[in-house]
Amino acid sequence: MPHGTEECKQIFATLSEYLDLELPPDACREMEAHLAGCPPCVEFAESLRKTVALCHEYQAGEMPGPISEAARARLVEAWQRAVAGTKPPGD
Repeated sequence: MPHGTEECKQIFATLSEYLDLELPPDACREMEAHLAGCPPCVEFAESLRKTVALCHEYQAGEMPGPISEAARARLVEAWQRAVAGTKPPGD
């Protein structure tokens, strides 16, 4: 299946619900089947999973500082690769 398709966009749209275990079993199976064959979507899912884990580490009332421009650029690059279905340089 080509990456960056409408199916990938649907994965992105429901990824938070998937990670929060809020999708019905059939939708989870479809998500897992897509992720099994789509490295860019896996990369994006892992990035979101790590972001959620980091957010849970903060105490109530504690605000993280702004991310650096370099970190922001890496996030945008990962998202663009996921949408375009490309591999990172050197892979």
